[in-house]
Amino acid sequence: MKAHWIIAFFILATACKPAAAPTNISSRPSSVNGIPIETFPPNKPIDQMSWVILDAETNQDKEIQKLRDFRGKVVILDFWATYCPPCIEEIPYLKELQRRYGQDKLQIIGLHVGGKDDRPNVPDFHRKLNIDYPIATPEEELVRFVFGPNSEIPQTAIFDKDGRFVKKFIGFDENKKQEIERTLERLVSEK
Repeated sequence: MKAHWIIAFFILATACKPAAAPTNISSRPSSVNGIPIETFPPNKPIDQMSWVILDAETNQDKEIQKLRDFRGKVVILDFWATYCPPCIEEIPYLKELQRRYGQDKLQIIGLHVGGKDDRPNVPDFHRKLNIDYPIATPEEELVRFVFGPNSEIPQTAIFDKDGRFVKKFIGFDENKKQEIERTLERLVSEK
């Protein structure tokens, strides 16, 4: 019975958040055997971490891509789920960025982290929001690298033209939008 009250509390607490507040996707521990998760180094270089592109119509896996496939471009990896209000709010902005900078300078990849239960919703979500950049599912190691101990979404990670991690944003609001703008302007203009 106590568990039901705890679950009800969390459902109500989450439902009452403002739209820009990040959505929590798991109750993952912040440490393993007393070692904070964010201190675990990735087992392979970040540029070898991968994701699987989804066919937006059929929701089937298509091809594997790696960060290194996009050398010479600034890359935004946006971690989202269909049930996340700030994720939905962020998507039109990301579409506008992709159009403004073009695919020769910027590549945005939407990485679905909503889990197995949310994945069937992806095709309708993709159509409804008219997402014009690739949608994919990330490998777990990439999620651990970007998220660390924080499981809130959206999380937006920016990588420079050489595939180096530059900055991460959690949630989406006007301040983060301005920070993303400044970061992109600097990175895109670098030779």
